[in-house]
Amino acid sequence: MNAAISAAWDKVQSMINGFIALLPNIVLALIVFILFLFVGSRIKALVKRLTRNRRHARNLGLVLGRLAQGVTILIGLFIALSIVIPTFRAGDLIQLLGISGVAIGFAFRDILQNFLAGILILLTEPFRIDDQIVFKDFEGTVENIQTRATTIRTYDGRRIVIPNSELFTNSVTVNTAFDNRRLEYDVGIGYGDDIDLAKQLMLDAMNSLDEVLKDPAPDALVMDLAKSTVNIRVRWWIHPPRRADDLSSRDKVITTIKKTLVANGIDLPFPTQQILFHDQTEETDGNRFRQREGWPSGKGEIPKPRRISDSLRLLAQVRSSGDGNGKVNS
Repeated sequence: MNAAISAAWDKVQSMINGFIALLPNIVLALIVFILFLFVGSRIKALVKRLTRNRRHARNLGLVLGRLAQGVTILIGLFIALSIVIPTFRAGDLIQLLGISGVAIGFAFRDILQNFLAGILILLTEPFRIDDQIVFKDFEGTVENIQTRATTIRTYDGRRIVIPNSELFTNSVTVNTAFDNRRLEYDVGIGYGDDIDLAKQLMLDAMNSLDEVLKDPAPDALVMDLAKSTVNIRVRWWIHPPRRADDLSSRDKVITTIKKTLVANGIDLPFPTQQILFHDQTEETDGNRFRQREGWPSGKGEIPKPRRISDSLRLLAQVRSSGDGNGKVNS
């Protein structure tokens, strides 16, 4: 029993002595690894600073900075392991990673998919930082494009985090992709109004505003003969094409067009309905088994008309009760 305890204690002592012997190497390895972490962060910051003022190279700078940082940290890890374990070779770690790569790939499939999608977004640049995009139900300004997700700031001050794989595989509307943007709005005028005069008044109203570009010029097109109005679509261009400029120009264009049309006698009608009441002049009116909803058809028995006194009395009842078995058409 004492021999077993003595053997165990000898093993513990040998392990402690081995750790103490390796302690200087461990401390040196930690110092080297921390140094490489610092160097990697500095390299990343340097690449970002060099590409900060170049719009077309900004996203590429993010990719190169992160890749340079990752490679630097990986080299530091190899050197640190070599200091702690002199017999360690980089090929051993690569072999170990190759064996466990399949398991890691299945376990972190979504993370790797988002990572690759983020790299492709940064390289192909379908949108950039500070662009205003629309993705499904979300709309806002791109704040940051990371290797895992993209963050946008909505116009009401909220942050939305969208996985890069969804952005890469779905449609995204980039409102600020080009310098100019066209807006449109439908204005309804009355059927009795002069269409050419109304169109000219709308064009004059838009051309009087500084927010509306003169080139490309605004236009006005008749789009629909609706139930109550003749719909004219006004279209104008703005620069820059951001959300605030969209709202500001839309407010001024619609307000100016409305004031101009009203001042020149152009009607802006609202939807109307026509209500027709059945005159109830037949003897069968009120009898649901014999009452007709239309006028005599020429077949079958034609109901006899009521006497004038009966019609007047029934009409007085309808007006007092508000229910005359009438017919309503819209």
